[in-house]
Amino acid sequence: MTNFASDNVTGVAPEIMDAILRANDEHAAMSYGADNWTDRLNEKASAIFEKDVSVFPVISGTAANVLPISFLTPPYGAIYCHETAHINTDECNASEFYTGGAKLIPLSGVHGKFTADSLSAGIFGKGVPRHSQPALVSITQTTEAGTLYSLNEISEITAVAHNHGLKVHMDGARFANSVAGLGVSPAEMTWKSGVDVLSFGATKNGAMGAELVVFFNKVDTRELEHRRVRGGHFLSKMRFVSAQLSAYLDNDLWLRNANHANAMATRIAENLQKNPSISFVHPVEANILFIRMPRGLVCDLKAAGFEFYEMSTDDPTLVRLVLSFNSRIEDVDNFTKIAQKYS
Repeated sequence: MTNFASDNVTGVAPEIMDAILRANDEHAAMSYGADNWTDRLNEKASAIFEKDVSVFPVISGTAANVLPISFLTPPYGAIYCHETAHINTDECNASEFYTGGAKLIPLSGVHGKFTADSLSAGIFGKGVPRHSQPALVSITQTTEAGTLYSLNEISEITAVAHNHGLKVHMDGARFANSVAGLGVSPAEMTWKSGVDVLSFGATKNGAMGAELVVFFNKVDTRELEHRRVRGGHFLSKMRFVSAQLSAYLDNDLWLRNANHANAMATRIAENLQKNPSISFVHPVEANILFIRMPRGLVCDLKAAGFEFYEMSTDDPTLVRLVLSFNSRIEDVDNFTKIAQKYS
């Protein structure tokens, strides 16, 4: 079976597995993050982002999103995001739960992105006691549509947010794919464009289970520490998460893995674009493709051992493919070879 359904179905990158095994060879100096692996993370992340940052390792993307969101948003606050954002559609109201009642304000926009203008139009109620108070903007990069905000789009959104006194969070579950896709630096994608805090994903890109919260401004994070403990994300053997993240950041493994996944998605897209029976719902800018194809082709690909996500029972021609750090060229080419029968 070849699984293009998600980048969560993959195994672990060998470099990261080796790091886990090395962390298992010796005892940590202390538990709960007081270890050499966790200590080194701040230094490594600061080098990559060209800035002295504060980092917090966690084990899930939801935790990486909701912990900083809850830290920056009061219970009566409003959080602005795209209507398809993961925090709005796939995290079971975790942002509302962790903030103690904040309200998500979904914004519409094509190809998974909202604009600075739509954000500006959506912000209201500041200072009015009976309204939710604008507090935070969350940008998903890479978006749920597999598309990318340009640096200009990010800067325009963050300028509106900061002019209204709002903080900006970036959901970077596929942050590496977006950096690779735009060919820019992590600093340019984040704090240089006005982002205050990043959820830096690793699990989808080769880790066993590790995500990193990155704060770009030095703030008193003691409250976040309390929230992490209270939320059940203060890990006694944190070194095993930190070892994954340390290996992920070493020698640009995070970027090399993402470049490969993106290249495989581009390879499929370039081959399928020649096929008049196939159409693309969104531009292919990272490692995700949304495609409409004949139902017969969907069945033939499934019969040949390919797995992918069928988006809707109402539209059996719409599928999603997600390519990964270890997707194989031969599988990609076999997929497109089968598709040629329907050209």
